[in-house]
Amino acid sequence: MTSNKVNQILFNALTPSNGGRLSKIVNGIIISTILITVVSIILESEPSIRIQYSHWFYCIEIGSTLLFTLEYIARLYVIPLDKEYCHLSPFKARLKYATSFFSVIDLLAIIPFIVSFFFVDLRILRLLRLVRIFKLTRYNTAMNTLLSVIKQEANAFLSVIFILMIILVIAASGVYYFERTAQPEHFGSILKSMWWAMVTLTTVGYGDVFPITPMGKLFSSVIMVMGIGLVALPAGILASGFSDKLHKNQDQYRKAVKISLRDGKISKIERELLKDIQLKNNLSDEEAEDIERMEYQRIEEEHYKHCPHCGKSLEHQF
Repeated sequence: MTSNKVNQILFNALTPSNGGRLSKIVNGIIISTILITVVSIILESEPSIRIQYSHWFYCIEIGSTLLFTLEYIARLYVIPLDKEYCHLSPFKARLKYATSFFSVIDLLAIIPFIVSFFFVDLRILRLLRLVRIFKLTRYNTAMNTLLSVIKQEANAFLSVIFILMIILVIAASGVYYFERTAQPEHFGSILKSMWWAMVTLTTVGYGDVFPITPMGKLFSSVIMVMGIGLVALPAGILASGFSDKLHKNQDQYRKAVKISLRDGKISKIERELLKDIQLKNNLSDEEAEDIERMEYQRIEEEHYKHCPHCGKSLEHQF
């Protein structure tokens, strides 16, 4: 077996959307390991459980880190075969992939344990191990779509955050002016007032700090009303963008299916092209199958609406 063929087999095995038996097994093992490690990290945070099962937690950490390290190296090695990077030289393809979102997540998943061998195992390093849960986004089309929407709507998000920061400073400054004398321990400075402003603007309202002066209460009422509208903006942008992106992805795949079905069937080459379009648009197999089934039904309905001999419409014949 040639090295090129081995590389192709390895690439197919590591590609979640490949659909082959080996791919399902390999990616199933990776997903299971991610879930096991995340659960073990959560359980390990309980002192009584950590003491009793420390050996098992250590074994899980070593085994998962070894698997994730091999996965990272293997993905980096075969990435030049990916259609997104195949136009680049192997070195440039690997370099570009190394800076991508998924590659960074894969690297962060193994760094904490490796670093702990050389430095003191700080709490922040243990906490970073939970980054592994983001590895699951590679296997979920909805998460991929969500990431695309966030990237697409980045400017809108930044604009909203900028406005929120301005309102936050105004709110903290205003409540400081009205409450600094009555409650110097809570509103003695604009910096101290930031906590109240953040809690109020986000409509959380813990109730640990609140204004007691008449003007402070009036000012707070205005800030609360403003907060309701402002905090809803990011959620609205995200929901609208996600819905639009999902419909656009489905429409693109539907158009491709219509073109492929012009002769009434989908050839092997057309099937491969449709698969690429499906992956590019982050559609699940179920969504793709539903679209194809609807297009098949549409063709059958069109067939019965026209005479098979002359092609004339039969809708008004009866």
